[in-house]
Amino acid sequence: MIQKIRIGTRNSELALWQAHLVQNALNELGYSTEIIELSSVGDEILDIPLHQIGSMGVFTKTLDVAMLRGQIDIAVHSLKDVPTQLPETIVQAAVLERADVNDVIVYKGTEEELVAEGATIATGSLRRTAQWLNKYPTHNLTDLRGNVNTRLKKLKDNNWNGAIFAKAGLERINLLPKEHMVLDWMIPAPAQGAIMITALDSSPEILEACKKLHHEETALCVGIERDFMSTLEGGCTAPIGAYAEIDGENISFKGLLSAIDGKEQKGVFRIAPIDEASELGKNCAKEVLADGGKELMDEIKKVVKK
Repeated sequence: MIQKIRIGTRNSELALWQAHLVQNALNELGYSTEIIELSSVGDEILDIPLHQIGSMGVFTKTLDVAMLRGQIDIAVHSLKDVPTQLPETIVQAAVLERADVNDVIVYKGTEEELVAEGATIATGSLRRTAQWLNKYPTHNLTDLRGNVNTRLKKLKDNNWNGAIFAKAGLERINLLPKEHMVLDWMIPAPAQGAIMITALDSSPEILEACKKLHHEETALCVGIERDFMSTLEGGCTAPIGAYAEIDGENISFKGLLSAIDGKEQKGVFRIAPIDEASELGKNCAKEVLADGGKELMDEIKKVVKK
């Protein structure tokens, strides 16, 4: 019998919101829980662009170590921050039902000024940078790091026209301002809007508890997106967008690989029956690689390593 489930989380407001969501769900099922807050490398190093410190894993490694040391039983993550290869003995215990997948731009001034030639837009994401520059090639993109609250304050304090955020993150902690535009043309990050719970594979009672929170449809879609990313990346941080969606008996998938400056893009769109979708992400990635994506990835790796 489980005495208490210790829930590990980063200590940002958004991460704590996600941890409390899981805690409340487990409490309703009759489990006793405790939240344990930890600080990640990604939260502490804010003066270096995310891609230069290797964005995959910088928000999750601290929680992985705490779990392996026996300090926590489960960890709650924004799934888009989780590497596609989990550490040995750590497994996906559940994926919660997904929230809104869209990006939004929060802006100052008018919408006309936001899209005018020479506007300055802030984001710490290579994916957002590349897709924005493809649409607005005359704009200036500046790096933006920190938790949601910090980034909103930096937007307020700097002479920028706007900053790009995940809509779900702002909505979850009630910080989505009126002055925003939904970027429905921007392909989101793989697994954006989804929350993952991880646990040790040697903890069957913990895994059984988490299984009760699992949302299979979300897990299927984000799994396809993450397959697309991992097949393309080969361990490199890159401007990759991916979105899978269930439509009746089918799954539609759109994926995108962009040059960092946005000038070149390799995209793919496919629809497949749900029962034939297990290889959809991988096959779409292979198609992109064969269509010039391999050469584009080689160029991206050169830039990212600088």
